[in-house]
Amino acid sequence: MTAVTTEPAIRIRDLSKSFDRTKALDAVGFDVPVGSIFGLLGPNGAGKTTLFSIAAGFLRADSGSLRVLGVDIARVADLQGRMTILPQDASFQRNVPILEQLAFLRQLDGSDRATAEREVTEALELVGIAEYRKRGIHALSHGMLKRMGIAQAFLGQPEVILLDEPTSGLDPQNARQIRDLVRDLQRSRQVTTLISSHNLAEIQELCDHVAILDRGLVKAAGPVAEITRQGRMLEVELPRELTAAEQARLGEVPGVAAVEVRAPRRYRWSLAADGDEVVIAVLRALLDLGLAPRNVSAGNSLEEYFLAVTGDAPR
Repeated sequence: MTAVTTEPAIRIRDLSKSFDRTKALDAVGFDVPVGSIFGLLGPNGAGKTTLFSIAAGFLRADSGSLRVLGVDIARVADLQGRMTILPQDASFQRNVPILEQLAFLRQLDGSDRATAEREVTEALELVGIAEYRKRGIHALSHGMLKRMGIAQAFLGQPEVILLDEPTSGLDPQNARQIRDLVRDLQRSRQVTTLISSHNLAEIQELCDHVAILDRGLVKAAGPVAEITRQGRMLEVELPRELTAAEQARLGEVPGVAAVEVRAPRRYRWSLAADGDEVVIAVLRALLDLGLAPRNVSAGNSLEEYFLAVTGDAPR
């Protein structure tokens, strides 16, 4: 009988990296499960780009280990064809036809010319820009250029894909199309995808696992469902603004961590406890004040938990 392996796709242990006196990563450690879409989150300066650069083999860590598919990243050449990368600022040759550029990348991985061109054409068809394959990137819009980058990352049969800010700079419609594309490609290929993003709602929608970095430290890592349970929130619109005394009273409801003014007459409660009991208690307290809430929204928010653990949420 063949033994079942539980080795994660990416295993990070005590990873540290400093630049002069600045510690970009401080004993970082977490696992990226096989087959997951894993989100890497953090404010500016959190260490996301440094971690991505080490995982891609662009930088060397000062200490600790990072293994991809059981291979130490110090031997990144051994992962050729098994791991692909889309940097945030990926650049392509302006006047060289798209088909020529991507086929050349596949040939560097060992494909023959005919196979490379067939794979590139199939990838461009999947992302919806095959009609531009014989043109240069000057013919592509910003959104199409992102699609080309996604096609490049999914060329061949990679087992692990690293995507750094794949929807950065896109309008909402194009960003959603890219998310749908990543999700569909990931499901059809059964690969492990690691995505870095500043967009909390995007990560919550797209990813099943997440790690939150802040100042080089891991603040949380695990399934999104578990982490968002710690970011329970209730948001309502009221017929009038709360007085300071009313807001203080509503902040004292058992299970409430904080009350935040989101807009005139719009308030959000960060809840320290899961379940509907706290939500019902807050709504009952509002009714006791003669305030009938409207446009009620209750759920688990990755944003609430992210802001709390990175020190930016009201306490």
